[in-house]
Amino acid sequence: MNKSYMANNQTVVHKWLVVDAEDVVLGRLSTEVASILRGKHKPTYTPNVDCGDYVIVVNAEKVALTGNKLEDKLYHHHSGYNGGLKTKTAQKMLDTQPQKLVEIAIKGMLPKTKLGEAMYRKLFVYCGPDHPHQAQQPEVYHLKG
Repeated sequence: MNKSYMANNQTVVHKWLVVDAEDVVLGRLSTEVASILRGKHKPTYTPNVDCGDYVIVVNAEKVALTGNKLEDKLYHHHSGYNGGLKTKTAQKMLDTQPQKLVEIAIKGMLPKTKLGEAMYRKLFVYCGPDHPHQAQQPEVYHLKG
Protein backbone atom coordinates (compact mmCIF):
# COMPACT_ATOMS: atom_id res chain seq x y z
CA MET A 1 0.00 0.00 0.00
CA ASN A 2 1.42 3.39 -1.00
CA LYS A 3 1.49 5.97 1.72
CA SER A 4 1.58 9.69 0.94
CA TYR A 5 4.29 11.75 2.56
CA MET A 6 3.02 14.59 4.74
CA ALA A 7 5.60 17.03 6.11
CA ASN A 8 5.24 18.41 9.63
CA ASN A 9 7.11 20.95 11.75
CA GLN A 10 9.49 18.30 13.12
CA THR A 11 10.55 16.93 9.72
CA VAL A 12 10.90 20.19 7.75
CA VAL A 13 14.43 21.47 7.13
CA HIS A 14 14.67 25.20 6.39
CA LYS A 15 17.59 26.44 4.27
CA TRP A 16 18.78 30.04 3.88
CA LEU A 17 18.89 31.45 0.35
CA VAL A 18 20.24 34.76 -0.99
CA VAL A 19 18.50 36.34 -3.98
CA ASP A 20 20.04 39.29 -5.83
CA ALA A 21 17.34 41.73 -7.02
CA GLU A 22 19.64 43.76 -9.28
CA ASP A 23 17.96 44.45 -12.66
CA VAL A 24 15.18 41.91 -11.94
CA VAL A 25 11.57 42.90 -12.65
CA LEU A 26 9.73 43.32 -9.34
CA GLY A 27 6.80 41.04 -10.22
CA ARG A 28 9.00 38.19 -11.41
CA LEU A 29 11.19 38.51 -8.33
CA SER A 30 8.25 38.52 -5.93
CA THR A 31 6.44 35.53 -7.47
CA GLU A 32 9.52 33.36 -7.24
CA VAL A 33 10.47 34.51 -3.72
CA ALA A 34 6.88 33.95 -2.53
CA SER A 35 7.00 30.43 -3.96
CA ILE A 36 10.27 29.74 -2.10
CA LEU A 37 8.82 31.12 1.15
CA ARG A 38 5.81 28.79 0.77
CA GLY A 39 8.05 25.80 -0.01
CA LYS A 40 6.56 25.02 -3.42
CA HIS A 41 10.04 24.45 -4.87
CA LYS A 42 10.47 21.35 -2.69
CA PRO A 43 9.13 17.86 -3.45
CA THR A 44 7.99 17.63 0.18
CA TYR A 45 5.61 20.64 -0.12
CA THR A 46 2.61 20.36 2.17
CA PRO A 47 0.01 23.16 1.98
CA ASN A 48 -0.82 23.25 5.70
CA VAL A 49 2.81 23.28 6.94
CA ASP A 50 5.39 26.06 6.77
CA CYS A 51 7.96 24.11 4.76
CA GLY A 52 9.52 27.06 2.91
CA ASP A 53 13.04 28.40 3.20
CA TYR A 54 14.42 31.65 4.61
CA VAL A 55 15.05 34.20 1.86
CA ILE A 56 17.46 37.15 1.96
CA VAL A 57 16.89 39.67 -0.85
CA VAL A 58 19.83 42.02 -1.48
CA ASN A 59 20.16 45.08 -3.76
CA ALA A 60 16.48 46.01 -3.30
CA GLU A 61 17.14 49.55 -4.56
CA LYS A 62 18.18 48.17 -7.99
CA VAL A 63 14.93 46.31 -8.71
CA ALA A 64 13.31 47.10 -12.08
CA LEU A 65 9.75 48.18 -12.84
CA THR A 66 8.40 47.89 -16.39
CA GLY A 67 6.35 50.39 -18.37
CA ASN A 68 5.19 53.57 -16.65
CA LYS A 69 4.86 51.97 -13.22
CA LEU A 70 7.43 54.30 -11.64
CA GLU A 71 5.08 57.26 -12.21
CA ASP A 72 1.66 55.52 -12.30
CA LYS A 73 1.78 52.86 -9.57
CA LEU A 74 0.61 54.21 -6.20
CA TYR A 75 1.12 52.90 -2.66
CA HIS A 76 -1.44 53.95 -0.06
CA HIS A 77 -1.10 54.10 3.73
CA HIS A 78 -3.73 55.34 6.19
CA SER A 79 -2.88 56.72 9.63
CA GLY A 80 -6.33 55.91 11.03
CA TYR A 81 -7.30 59.57 11.44
CA ASN A 82 -9.71 61.56 9.28
CA GLY A 83 -7.91 62.71 6.14
CA GLY A 84 -4.97 60.48 7.03
CA LEU A 85 -4.55 58.78 3.65
CA LYS A 86 -0.94 59.04 2.45
CA THR A 87 -0.05 58.16 -1.12
CA LYS A 88 3.38 57.60 -2.67
CA THR A 89 4.38 56.74 -6.22
CA ALA A 90 6.59 53.75 -6.94
CA GLN A 91 9.45 56.13 -7.79
CA LYS A 92 9.22 57.83 -4.39
CA MET A 93 9.09 54.43 -2.64
CA LEU A 94 12.12 53.26 -4.64
CA ASP A 95 14.03 56.40 -3.63
CA THR A 96 13.08 56.43 0.07
CA GLN A 97 12.13 52.86 1.09
CA PRO A 98 13.18 50.33 -1.59
CA GLN A 99 13.13 47.40 0.85
CA LYS A 100 9.50 48.22 1.74
CA LEU A 101 8.58 48.22 -1.97
CA VAL A 102 9.92 44.66 -2.36
CA GLU A 103 8.36 43.48 0.93
CA ILE A 104 4.89 44.74 -0.05
CA ALA A 105 5.08 42.98 -3.44
CA ILE A 106 6.10 39.66 -1.88
CA LYS A 107 3.68 39.85 1.06
CA GLY A 108 0.79 40.36 -1.34
CA MET A 109 1.54 36.97 -2.91
CA LEU A 110 1.50 35.03 0.37
CA PRO A 111 -1.62 33.60 2.04
CA LYS A 112 -3.56 35.98 4.28
CA THR A 113 -3.52 33.59 7.27
CA LYS A 114 -1.40 32.89 10.34
CA LEU A 115 0.61 30.47 8.22
CA GLY A 116 1.18 33.24 5.65
CA GLU A 117 2.40 35.54 8.43
CA ALA A 118 4.87 32.86 9.54
CA MET A 119 6.13 32.59 5.97
CA TYR A 120 6.50 36.38 5.72
CA ARG A 121 8.66 36.44 8.86
CA LYS A 122 11.25 34.35 6.97
CA LEU A 123 11.83 37.18 4.48
CA PHE A 124 14.72 39.62 4.93
CA VAL A 125 15.18 42.48 2.44
CA TYR A 126 18.24 44.75 2.36
CA CYS A 127 19.52 47.65 0.29
CA GLY A 128 23.00 47.06 -1.03
CA PRO A 129 24.88 43.77 -1.43
CA ASP A 130 25.59 43.17 2.29
CA HIS A 131 23.43 41.37 4.87
CA PRO A 132 23.99 40.36 8.53
CA HIS A 133 23.13 36.66 8.06
CA GLN A 134 26.55 35.22 7.22
CA ALA A 135 26.38 32.94 10.29
CA GLN A 136 23.47 31.03 8.71
CA GLN A 137 25.68 30.18 5.69
CA PRO A 138 23.11 31.11 3.03
CA GLU A 139 23.31 29.67 -0.47
CA VAL A 140 23.05 31.90 -3.54
CA TYR A 141 19.79 31.28 -5.40
CA HIS A 142 19.63 32.17 -9.10
CA LEU A 143 16.21 33.22 -10.31
CA LYS A 144 14.78 31.25 -13.23
CA GLY A 145 13.48 34.31 -15.14
